[in-house]
Amino acid sequence: MYCSRVPRLWTETIETHRREVRDAIIETAGRLALSHGLFSVTMSQIAEETGIGRATLYKYFPDVESVLAAWHEHHVASHLAELAKIADGSEDPGERLRLILTRYAEICHESGRHGADELAAALHHTEAVTQLRRQLLDLIVRVITDGASAGSVRDDVPPEELALFTLHALDAAGDLASDAARTTLLDQLVWPALAVQSGRR
Repeated sequence: MYCSRVPRLWTETIETHRREVRDAIIETAGRLALSHGLFSVTMSQIAEETGIGRATLYKYFPDVESVLAAWHEHHVASHLAELAKIADGSEDPGERLRLILTRYAEICHESGRHGADELAAALHHTEAVTQLRRQLLDLIVRVITDGASAGSVRDDVPPEELALFTLHALDAAGDLASDAARTTLLDQLVWPALAVQSGRR
């Protein structure tokens, strides 16, 4: 007589396999989008490159847009995790802010250089990405607030306004042609906007 209940180990093995297949699909779709352009990716290409049948692919995603949306969300989430780790570092608030914004500018620049901006423009309106963007803003607000309390960031402008200005300014880094231009953006626009104003302290 067989037990009617599926053994837990077997269930976990199946779930692990499904997760690995899903991750492989998402990674393949992102690579194809960056290599050939967002609008050239097809479900057939994804299935072939991943090494699975189209019928299997459709069990995971209904269309190519949903695959690319999942890739973009994963991409954004991984960058947010990296920035959050910097925010929780042991450096003083001013240095943490400098590290975070410098890295965010690099991320924007890398995305623009590899064509990910095209993908972001098409997919950034998803609810998941909107939530991740809000988490990024909250993270920057927190570090700016800490910096203002420590006297290394201006305190005459609300932290959320400074964070919004900073993120919008750095989003432009994706359109800049060189590392030098990105550095100029930081040095001449971002850091002066965050600096303690003369006579305020």
